[in-house]
Amino acid sequence: MAEETNPLEELLIDSLKDLYNAENQLIRALPRMAKKATNEQLRVAFERHLQETRNHAARLEQIADEMDFSLRGKKCKGMEGLLEEGKEVMGDFEDDVLDAGMIGAAQKVEHYEIAGYGTARTHANMLGLTKVAKLLQQTLDEEAATDKKLTQLAESVVNQEALQNA
Repeated sequence: MAEETNPLEELLIDSLKDLYNAENQLIRALPRMAKKATNEQLRVAFERHLQETRNHAARLEQIADEMDFSLRGKKCKGMEGLLEEGKEVMGDFEDDVLDAGMIGAAQKVEHYEIAGYGTARTHANMLGLTKVAKLLQQTLDEEAATDKKLTQLAESVVNQEALQNA
């Protein structure tokens, strides 16, 4: 007789598949964002986050191996929408204002990911999946750090440049 899956575990697996697709969409989007950035610090931040995002996807693969399921088969519509909004910003604005807009778009993505990873981590903890929860917490911490770096960059440099050159 097949082992029955806990409904909360099914929800966790669904969330992890969604996050995996979101990370892969972001892996495709970040190089375009880095190329469009006019502020050197912002360009470097996007390039660094690309490597982090690849690590996040690899961590999700490690979790899927640990839990014995496939990450394939789910499209993250939330990330798709957020990235589409980011494309609109890249098409509608230029130079310093574009950089300010891209930081805003990137922070929407970070907040979306923070919510997703936080929820998944909580579910993993509730299910007693300590190793999975630890890996998710690691990614959650990195996403929060990226959000903080983007805020600092926006407040200290990019938004000021956008205002001065308006």
